[in-house]
Amino acid sequence: MADILTLLASGADGHAEPAVLGLDSYQWVALAMTVLIAVFVWKKVPGLITGGLDSKIAEIRNQLDEAKTLRAEAEALRNEYAAKIASAEKDAEAMMASAQDEADAIRARAEADSVTMVARRQRMAEDKIAAAERAAIAEVKASAVTAAAAASRKLIAERHDSTADRTLADTVIASL
Repeated sequence: MADILTLLASGADGHAEPAVLGLDSYQWVALAMTVLIAVFVWKKVPGLITGGLDSKIAEIRNQLDEAKTLRAEAEALRNEYAAKIASAEKDAEAMMASAQDEADAIRARAEADSVTMVARRQRMAEDKIAAAERAAIAEVKASAVTAAAAASRKLIAERHDSTADRTLADTVIASL
């Protein structure tokens, strides 16, 4: 077994490793690591490391708490805006219904106005027709009167002589 240890302790080219104070290099490395760890423990390096880690953990917790707060605020804003959107949609529906009712009222008023206007125009047309009819009747009567007067003048001129004039004049005077 000693031969194996000497072979392992020797380098790749078969030379022996140096030893100081009877300790091989791996023993010196182990001793240095032990001293280094002891110094770390004596100077409270693990406490510093854990303190740094604890402060980092506390910072992360603070960030998580802040993130939770921000999330709650964001959800509250989202709910508020969702309520505003729902309210706006209801208002829009109410406005549409109001506009539809107003349009229906305007259409009904326009229909009523058009019926009234048609009736008024029909009355005006009937009045114009009646006026034209009266004018035509008056014109026919005037023509008939003119024709009758002309015919009576002609008949009177043909059949009426001076003796008939005297008889007529006497009758008119006697009636007075």
